[in-house]
Amino acid sequence: MLDKVLIANRGEIALRILRACKELGIKTVAVHSKIDRDLLHVRLADESICIGPNPSKDSYLNIPALISAAELTDTSAIHPGYGFLAENADFAEQVERSGFIFIGPKAETIRLMGDKVSAIKAMREANVPTVPGSNGPVPSDPEECMRIAREIGYPVIVKAAAGGGGRGMRVVHNEGSLLKSISVTQSEAGSYFGDSTVYMEKFLTNPRHVEVQVLADGQGNAIHLYDRDCSLQRRHQKVLEEAPAPLLDPDARAQCLQACVDACIKIGYRGAGTFEFLYEDGRFYFIEMNTRVQVEHPVTEMVTGIDIVKEQLRIASGLPLSIKQEDVKLKGHAVEARINAEDPKTFMPSPGKVNYFHAPGGMGVRVDSHLYSGYSVPPTYDSMIAKVICFADTREGALKRLEVALDETFIDGIKTNIDLQKDLVTDTNFIAGGVNIHYLEKKLGL
Repeated sequence: MLDKVLIANRGEIALRILRACKELGIKTVAVHSKIDRDLLHVRLADESICIGPNPSKDSYLNIPALISAAELTDTSAIHPGYGFLAENADFAEQVERSGFIFIGPKAETIRLMGDKVSAIKAMREANVPTVPGSNGPVPSDPEECMRIAREIGYPVIVKAAAGGGGRGMRVVHNEGSLLKSISVTQSEAGSYFGDSTVYMEKFLTNPRHVEVQVLADGQGNAIHLYDRDCSLQRRHQKVLEEAPAPLLDPDARAQCLQACVDACIKIGYRGAGTFEFLYEDGRFYFIEMNTRVQVEHPVTEMVTGIDIVKEQLRIASGLPLSIKQEDVKLKGHAVEARINAEDPKTFMPSPGKVNYFHAPGGMGVRVDSHLYSGYSVPPTYDSMIAKVICFADTREGALKRLEVALDETFIDGIKTNIDLQKDLVTDTNFIAGGVNIHYLEKKLGL
């Protein structure tokens, strides 16, 4: 088992990693920017070290500072959490080259799956269902671009190969606007991601967002932990998630789950990962793979009883998977509401001092949060401050439990989106199950 882990992140995920390390007897090092010295995990870690000023580029994205912190504290491994450098292949490579263990996939795997074009190609070769598309970068010949689009069938979507976070994508409804859309997306991709490569896919009009959680040890063993539904989104940002995904075609689901496991073995995957799909009319279409732990991993943990972060740590220690597929038993239902420090109407961030924080409790209620009374939410980073996760034997029971838990959640001093989450968890269409990725934005009038 690892001796000491440096947690290269902040907030609730840093605290989540710290707790898993402590349960496994692993010492912890918390890194922090100047403004984050009072974070809860910084107070609880065995050691802490400031890695720079408040801006992310000078602290949590500062690779030399993180490597230096690991050297100064005699750390054996680095856990990137999610966001920041979690899917940065250069960071993973530099960590390993510096003599530390990167808790995640190999750098070459991150590169493979980080480029949407190469990821789709790899998944197609592994028989994972994909969206009909250009099967690679769009060609430079305008006539060929139009031929491909006609073959796919309008509407199509033009996407940046290195894109993410909802940027670098454009829906095209007719041939007249295709070439201009490709040009604009290429320009945007070059500006945002430093790579102007774009590709084309069929645009699905009313899909759901369904993802499959996997674990693999890089030693030829891989398993799935079933699926999640993350269709309630605003501007491509997930708001509420649940596991398992309701109302899926059972045969298509079983085939997709097995295909994800087979793909992990084929590409030599190591660690925790998530295959993301669009699901429409009983069919799955691969869109990307996240090579890290996900924000919404707790709902999967609740319905399988498997600690995903602990498995990450064991795999990084060189141990084979401690679980076989037949050991994974799906039980009950779980839902997760992301609590953000933001204005519930304008969605503008609402940083400031939390005068009082009361977390909900009771059977089947889990709260992942770094919040405490007196803590000041900084304006510098992501606005998510807590996740309220509820589990019950049935989906109906889990939703009702989450409704009660949100009523109990009290955060004084800043604005939050708790009222929005209360509205969603009692929404009749959501309760019925199977709403698509456009539902929340239509509900909000966006």
